[in-house]
Amino acid sequence: MNKTKRYEILSRLRDNNPNPTTELEYDSPFQLLIAVLLSAQATDVGVNKATRKLFPAAPTAETMLALGVDGIKEYIKTIGLFNSKAENAYKTCKILVQEYGGEVPEDRAALEALPGVGRKTANVVLNTAFGWPTIAVDTHIFRVSNRTKLAPGKNVKEVEEKLIKVVPAEFKVDVHHWLILHGRYTCIARKPRCGSCVIEDLCEFKEKTSD
Repeated sequence: MNKTKRYEILSRLRDNNPNPTTELEYDSPFQLLIAVLLSAQATDVGVNKATRKLFPAAPTAETMLALGVDGIKEYIKTIGLFNSKAENAYKTCKILVQEYGGEVPEDRAALEALPGVGRKTANVVLNTAFGWPTIAVDTHIFRVSNRTKLAPGKNVKEVEEKLIKVVPAEFKVDVHHWLILHGRYTCIARKPRCGSCVIEDLCEFKEKTSD
């Protein structure tokens, strides 16, 4: 895909959604971190349903640590893999309290060292909580990047590296949200809704639908 077409795609996504953000509900970097940790192999809707009860009861690392693993489990048992996620959330809170005064470090290496936090989660937190121009590649972004040919790659790391390379600086902070929302609601997995897509004429996907 050439530079001009890529710029037009990103411009249209920006015009369509000038101030994108995550659909996870949170009031602090800590709550965002926990929400993203819980969202692995789960929907944002399901995570929000659980955190609407969890966060009022334990809004900080200190208060969540006080719940203990079993206490955390009670709030998140409707989410898949809740046993391991409760363990990771508890261990993460313990490290945050002991090493960072209960605050979320604005540092990639420190974030990736937390239990249950990988590169994707760290990218989301750095981008959404701190405004870094990082791009977390999930299944939606991987699909959209490859279908459109915006940033094709064989795996999420390749797609991330390609996006970082080809996305102009003015779009970098928001492109993660545009692509994930586009993949979630328009360029869906089974049958993309090409007929209602704002970038349909620019997209290089060969098997377009009329939906």
